[in-house]
Order: sequence, then C-alpha cells, then structure tokens
Amino acid sequence: MRPRQWTKNLFVFAGVVFSKNAFNPEMLWTSIAAFVIFCLLSSGVYLINDIVDIEKDRQHPKKKNRPLAAGKISVKGAISAAILLSAAALAGAFAISPALGGLSALYFSLMVLYSFYLKQVIILDVFTIASGFVIRVVAGTEAIQVYLSPWVVMCTAFLALFIALGKRRNEMKLLGNGAQNHRNTLESYTLPLIDQMISIVTASTMVTYFLYTFKSGQSLASMATVPFVLFGLFRYLYLVYSENSGGSPEEIILTDRPLQVDLVLWIIISMALIY
Repeated sequence: MRPRQWTKNLFVFAGVVFSKNAFNPEMLWTSIAAFVIFCLLSSGVYLINDIVDIEKDRQHPKKKNRPLAAGKISVKGAISAAILLSAAALAGAFAISPALGGLSALYFSLMVLYSFYLKQVIILDVFTIASGFVIRVVAGTEAIQVYLSPWVVMCTAFLALFIALGKRRNEMKLLGNGAQNHRNTLESYTLPLIDQMISIVTASTMVTYFLYTFKSGQSLASMATVPFVLFGLFRYLYLVYSENSGGSPEEIILTDRPLQVDLVLWIIISMALIY
C-alpha cells in the first residue's frame, strides 16, 4: 500500500488552504475525508501496479524487496485487497459528492491504464503521472466546492513533471544498460533528452509560480515565498544530479533535512500571507 507515498495525496488540501478555508471545520473535515479516500484509492492502484510489474520489479535492485516481488504476499491476496480498497474509496467519494466521485473514478481509471499501458509510452508516461497530481488538486477543490486559481493547477502540473522526470533519470542511472528490462520507455529516453526536459520544466515551474504570486497578491510581500520555491527546486536538482536520488520522491521529502526546513518555512510564510 506504500504509506510513505501517501504524502502525494497532501495535494488534496490545496483547495481548502489556498481558498482561505483551512480554519473552516466543515470544509477541513471534508478535505481530510478526501485525503483518506485518495490514500485508499492510490493504495489499490499501487497493488495493481505491483501485480503487473512483479517480474520486472524482481530485476530492480530496490523494488525487488517489495512484498509481491519478494514473494512475501500472494498475488491472489493482493488482488483481493486492491478490489476492496478501490471499491471502498470510490463508494466514499461518491457519498461525499458526485464531482469527487467522478474525479476519483477518473484518477483510478487513468492510473490503471498507466499500469497496463501508458507507462510504456514515452512522454505520455510522465504526463500521466503529472495528471494524477492535478486530479488530486482539482478533487480537493470540488469536494468543498470552492474556486481555485488555474495558476495553482499549472504550478502543480509543472512540479509533478519535474518530479516524474527526476524519477526517470534516476532509473536510467541506477539500472544502466539493463534499464529497458525494467521499463520499456527507458530504452527510448536518453540522459541528454531527460536533462533537456528537466531544464524546460524547471524554468516553467519557477515562472508559473512567480506569475501566480504576482496575480494573487500584486505586492512585493506576496513574492516572499519565491526564494524558498527556488531553493527547493535547486536542492532537489542537486539531489538528483549529485546524489543520484529522485527514484523515490517521498523518501527525499522524508529524509533530506535542508529540503524539510525549506518546505516548513514556505508553509509558514505562505499561511501568514494568505491568512
């Protein structure tokens, strides 16, 4: 179920935070419910993904230790758990609102399609990963029925592409000549191509965030968070290129102290400016 990767579902809270409703009890509890739903739903997707990739994961130096690849749990048990978790999550989503239910179903369908097919298509694979983050943000907004700036959605999309490309680069460096045996698209990607794409997405992320702060606040104070975002992007690039990290973004967030401090400071300053 990969509990460490549930940190990705925190994007669900973007709606309640940036709409200035973080201290509205009803909306906050609805957002928490949406977060739990996406944790269950993503867990079901991870199980399906690991079932599909069980043989390829056994050829990966780290993924070979996953329970299914290591033979610690049965495929039949994993299928049962995936069905139960996904069904419970979708039922809960539709119980909250039809919009949240529809977006949850869209996320689940897209991620299952990714597990079986889209992960094998160059460029579409990273676009699909980014779409998952965008759907989380929109779902959190629809759950509490508030307006969210399109700039937030754009920032999320570019940031997700940035993380996904870093993950692909790490896989290529880690697996070397055997990379295509783990993931077919890695045979089509090249390090210069991925590096060029990362450069484009990094610049796009920064420019989009800068424009968002200007549009939302239209004062110098609203741009106070820009240096922290810039440091976060540069720190992540350092870890990807110099430390050969990036294969597990959630591990970086949970273990890298400078990035954690930067993230906490960004949250504090952002909350102070918004509220």
